Amino acid sequence: MSYETITVEKDGPLTTITLNRPDRLNAMPPQMADEIGAAFYDLGDARAVLITGAGKGFCSGADLSARGDRTERENKGGSHLALQNHYNPAISLVMRAPVPVICAVNGPAAGVGCSLALAADFTLAGKSAYFLQAFVNIGLVPDGGSTWLLARAIGRARATRMMMLGEKIGAEQAEDWGLIYKAVEDDALMAEGKALAEKLANGPTLSLATMKRNIATAMDGTLPEILLAEAEGQRIAGASADAMEGGMAFLQKRKPEFKGK
Repeated sequence: MSYETITVEKDGPLTTITLNRPDRLNAMPPQMADEIGAAFYDLGDARAVLITGAGKGFCSGADLSARGDRTERENKGGSHLALQNHYNPAISLVMRAPVPVICAVNGPAAGVGCSLALAADFTLAGKSAYFLQAFVNIGLVPDGGSTWLLARAIGRARATRMMMLGEKIGAEQAEDWGLIYKAVEDDALMAEGKALAEKLANGPTLSLATMKRNIATAMDGTLPEILLAEAEGQRIAGASADAMEGGMAFLQKRKPEFKGK
């Protein structure tokens, strides 16, 4: 598939998706959401995905420039339809990806850009980056899954502060809160993001995918549900070639060579 608003680069088991509208700080129109969804829908043999933004920003939010002179009623309906038909499906596909997803946040991650960044399994951010939910300033509400993601990542009090006060949360504060995995120096962001992504891409893919599903179950499920999910996951992972390789490597005191099978 050809893309107009993102680039997709495959390097062995690692796929890198770059939001590619640097002139607008990678503001996300519905088309970009669709293209992100399409890239995740057909991952092929990718074993990890790295997401970043071109230029000086990760994503400044949804692109509202196409609204033009539509009426207030049309704008409200358009936002609802855009979320239901474009943005929400893309975020869901990122969160449900059967491989690890890493976001390298370079600059602002606002609105749906914040949602996308936090939908990853690992989020790294340059120290000049920040996370923002400024909907309160225009009388709207956070969307794209932000309410769910923020409340679970940093708790009710901090999620309320971030959403109702519309405060910018810098990368180092975000790390301190547990909102992201790590804040790094700006000039080291892509190197660290790629190194982490490559490590995961060369890991036991089936095991990692099962961990992702079990974590999702644990977020909303009961203890009996997660005990059952873990047992089932162990049965599936235990039958994999990677598990056999891991066991042999342990006995032979060498580093395992996982193939993702």
